[in-house]
Amino acid sequence: MHRGSSKGRRGRAPAPEPLPLSASPTVRIELEVTRASHSDRHTVQVPRGTVLRAVLRSIGQSAEGSAVLSGDRPVPLDLPLEKSERFRVIPTFSGG
Repeated sequence: MHRGSSKGRRGRAPAPEPLPLSASPTVRIELEVTRASHSDRHTVQVPRGTVLRAVLRSIGQSAEGSAVLSGDRPVPLDLPLEKSERFRVIPTFSGG
């Protein structure tokens, strides 16, 4: 004869705790694409570890035809993005 669960009565499961920002599986990348005196801003959420080249391509920017700066420091296109950051993108050539 079955008498029910031997684990007894359980209360509600605890509510999930929010992850700290450092544990977020995505990062927020802000890109300012500057052409002459005009600039366009783009904000993209990408999985942590995505390379900068992929982010540029996702906004329709040619990665190989761009210089990317963090502040006044150039950064490589194969940089894995581990935290939210802001970059300035300067196209180095234009079609025509």
